[in-house]
Amino acid sequence: MRDELHVMRGNDELGGAKARAAADVKTCRLCGDEVGAREDGLPFVACTECGFPVCRPCYEYERSDGSQCCPQCNTRYKRHKGCPRVEGDEDEGPEMDDFEEEFPVAKSPKKPHEPVPFDVYSENGEQPPQKWRTGGNTLSSFTGSVAGKDLEAEREMEGSMEWKDRIDKWKTKQEKRGNKLNHDDSDDDDDKNDDEYMLLAEARQPLWRKVPIPSSQINPYRIVIVLRLVVLCFFLKFRITTPATDAVPLWLASVVCELWFALSWILDQLPKWAPVTRETYLDRLALRYDRDGEACRLSPIDFFVSTVDPLKEPPIITANTVLSILAVDYPVDRTSCYVSDDGASMLLFDTLSETAEFARRWVPFCKKFAVEPRAPEFYFSQKIDYLKDKVQPTFVKERRAMKREYEEFKVRINALVAKAEKKPEEGWVMQDGTPWPGNNTRDHPGMIQVYLGSQGALDVEGHELPRLVYVSREKRPGYNHHKKAGAMNALVRVSAVLTNAPFILNLDCDHYVNNSKAVREAMCFLMDPQLGKKLCYVQFPQRFDGIDRHDRYANRNVVFFDINMKGLDGIQGPVYVGTGCVFNRQALYGYDPPRPEKRPKMTCDCWPSWCCCCCCFGGGKRGKARKDKKGGGDSGDEPRRGLLGFYRKRSKKEKLGGGGGSVASGKKGGLYKKHQRAFELEEIEEGLEGYEELERSSLMSQKSFEKRFGQSPVFIASTLVEDGGLPQGAAADPAALIKEAIHVISCGYEEKTEWGKEIGWIYGSVTEDILTGFKMHCRGWKSVYCTPTRPAFKGSAPINLSDRLHQVLRWALGSVEIFMSRHCPLWYAYGGRLKWLERFAYTNTIVYPFTSIPLLAYCTIPAVCLLTGKFIIPTLNNLASIWFIALFMSIIATGVLELRWSGVSLEDWWRNEQFWVIGGVSAHLFAVFQGLLKVLGGVDTNFTVTSKAAADETDAFGELYLFKWTTLLVPPTTLIIINMVGIVAGVSDAVNNGYGSWGPLFGKLFFSFWVIVHLYPFLKGLMGRQNRTPTIVVLWSILLASIFSLVWVRIDPFIPKAKGPILKPCGVEC
Repeated sequence: MRDELHVMRGNDELGGAKARAAADVKTCRLCGDEVGAREDGLPFVACTECGFPVCRPCYEYERSDGSQCCPQCNTRYKRHKGCPRVEGDEDEGPEMDDFEEEFPVAKSPKKPHEPVPFDVYSENGEQPPQKWRTGGNTLSSFTGSVAGKDLEAEREMEGSMEWKDRIDKWKTKQEKRGNKLNHDDSDDDDDKNDDEYMLLAEARQPLWRKVPIPSSQINPYRIVIVLRLVVLCFFLKFRITTPATDAVPLWLASVVCELWFALSWILDQLPKWAPVTRETYLDRLALRYDRDGEACRLSPIDFFVSTVDPLKEPPIITANTVLSILAVDYPVDRTSCYVSDDGASMLLFDTLSETAEFARRWVPFCKKFAVEPRAPEFYFSQKIDYLKDKVQPTFVKERRAMKREYEEFKVRINALVAKAEKKPEEGWVMQDGTPWPGNNTRDHPGMIQVYLGSQGALDVEGHELPRLVYVSREKRPGYNHHKKAGAMNALVRVSAVLTNAPFILNLDCDHYVNNSKAVREAMCFLMDPQLGKKLCYVQFPQRFDGIDRHDRYANRNVVFFDINMKGLDGIQGPVYVGTGCVFNRQALYGYDPPRPEKRPKMTCDCWPSWCCCCCCFGGGKRGKARKDKKGGGDSGDEPRRGLLGFYRKRSKKEKLGGGGGSVASGKKGGLYKKHQRAFELEEIEEGLEGYEELERSSLMSQKSFEKRFGQSPVFIASTLVEDGGLPQGAAADPAALIKEAIHVISCGYEEKTEWGKEIGWIYGSVTEDILTGFKMHCRGWKSVYCTPTRPAFKGSAPINLSDRLHQVLRWALGSVEIFMSRHCPLWYAYGGRLKWLERFAYTNTIVYPFTSIPLLAYCTIPAVCLLTGKFIIPTLNNLASIWFIALFMSIIATGVLELRWSGVSLEDWWRNEQFWVIGGVSAHLFAVFQGLLKVLGGVDTNFTVTSKAAADETDAFGELYLFKWTTLLVPPTTLIIINMVGIVAGVSDAVNNGYGSWGPLFGKLFFSFWVIVHLYPFLKGLMGRQNRTPTIVVLWSILLASIFSLVWVRIDPFIPKAKGPILKPCGVEC
């Protein structure tokens, strides 16, 4: 019999369904545990008005420390027998002493049916505003339509032996947890039990909550946005309807640019309409899943660290990242670290060997003294009082010894780097005398080395250490290895074979764990009974070390991480930014999130049961009869809506009993369908609809999985384990697992599979992070933005101007590639479950490079106006002046209010505005043309790894003043020169023509100064520390500016050309 809830027409059928629903829902809607029973064996019912399921600990917590009201009907909780009195019980009168709860619905007048509002709690357990009912008893829709015989049926069911067994099991479970049901008379036992009750009640509270932006900050912000939109419309209307007749080309170009800027602002502004902030409760997570004296129930996690070139990404930085992971505040038996070496470097291999040895002393030191951060390079370089909050007298001695050992560790790593700079002609040789398999970085076999986590790999205090695994996937000529995305997918498969943790945290090699509790912060969301099932990932903001105090080139990206990402968190979730992200492994496998099971439509009692003309328009029995004729609901081969709106048949696994399409989830949360695969098993052929050919159907299912995931039985079996862990019997032979892991990283494993298309990191762009997160959101997954007080991760950023522009160029190029692919948000996945504001945000993410073309034109127009004496705006009247002033005031007000609710400083906001112009006229412009060449002409551009420089103790910001020649510097330099020349020419012309020409000059000078002020950090970078600029930059810029000026003077398109004979003035003074 299918475990579904059916609601029929008619009072008898409706009441029976109600009784069954009430009997089935015996899970506390606050904490997810069983509701349990009273001392007399009857079920515990907290609210006598609506029967909303709440367990006794949550009931007592609400009465003592909460709102004292039922979450569903807002009726004040009455005191039950044996419960302590609280303030307000005296108002109920003496007759309420030791109140025996029962439903007073037999005397209630019958009311029309209302829908049952089961889901009255939000995802984080917050109570939404309830509607108060006035007049008469406060009865919810649950009790308003339950008749007396329905209650008799319910109590008859509750009194059965099956219910007694459930109560006994619940009592046993509570006693094991220390929650004794029978209190002793002694005061000590009462105090102890009270403490236990308080701990249990605290553990059942939500693990996180939304912190809404105060209405005094967000409401003015929204009002100004609406006003700015209105003003912008009137401004554009004025600009379009009032052309500059003497400079039509300039006017037309400026209007087109302004229209594009308006569209870009709308795409950027709308997703920030409802920003949210979240806070977590780590103490509640520990009480619920990691209590002292009990087995830890925290979910395992796999860390991924990716690196390519150890010469550009110094090994000492990668070693610090690995050490911070191994020392994280998380159970060691549930932590694994996988390091991907896509360059097959023996230098990194030896570095990890030294790192594993040093970790045996570093990890226990960190956990013993709770130091932060747990990357030794950054811990020992902190300029703070490291003795603060330290009470152990041995700390100073052990810290000095550990620092000395770390200095020796650095010397050994530096020796390895010096040795690696000169490669022998015969290639590298390992310590045992065998040649290094990765001597040819483009043609080598797959390599896996497990350093820690096996038997005997203990720290100096005899404790186990997390597993550390070195992975270098196979490389062969003729294969497309898909760069970082391919390396991450190889790590997904290797980790699934070796550990198969349900969650994955990926980091760049230069991003270390700055907050040792970062994983627990993420688990507050991912292990939440309600929200965790819907999350594809938890994204942390990126924070950086080693940036100059003024952040000249906006390396911190504070505006994006503290404003845009919080705005997205209020919609469907933040975008994936490539690092500092905890993934749900099931989401990476292309599975759909669990969908809430649609509740059957309730019918009304306003017409007889035989009539089909009720106010619900007769869905009742006729609709059901038609459904029964077709085979009944979900039980047949009726096609169903699949991923992105395409129809698909029921999978073979579901037909064989494994799909569980209608099986409701167990104790936690509401009714949820189990994970729906985005890739259902192979459709059943005609004639295979019966179950008698079980073996053949199973074989087809296996082949279908192989087409999706590749030919690895161990990996396929691991994908079906939703809660993580190795399949049964897989861990018995570690050697066989290593062999299978080598197989899944072979270069031909992904051929003719869905890897990189629908599974794992998605291929097709150098910014695979945006594409991967976009695909998950299209399937209906949600993401969460976690911003702990102490930054979770910190990394390094290129503070040099040229390196910064190349980094921005790579990001912009990836956006252009996505724009020209089938995954463009403008036309992809309209049948999916991507929210519209989220689509606007993704659209803005991939179209922003194209803003460089109108931005370049708009920055050139002021110089042209100064050189020609023309202007894009005619003489302003009073009304037009009002619109101009209102537009500038609205822009300023929007910025100020945005800074007010986000907490971003004015300097950070201004640096972001400046670099938007600098990057727009340089890196974004080149990205557009490179993207067009790549997509249309097939000309591929090489991916350049951003250099990660190690810390220089002599000059912390020496890299800031280092100048590197690149063609990206030419357009901004040219813009600065022509605007300066234009200012000189305009002022000279005004001086020659007298007082009357100064008025029109001010508008032109304002726009020209606007360009120069935004490009000022770029100009400062050109000057360098010694105020010297490379000759080639000066020559190219002066040459282009001169050519442009001469050509313009020669053409002079704004002077009317004379037609007919040329008339010359008479030489005689007549």
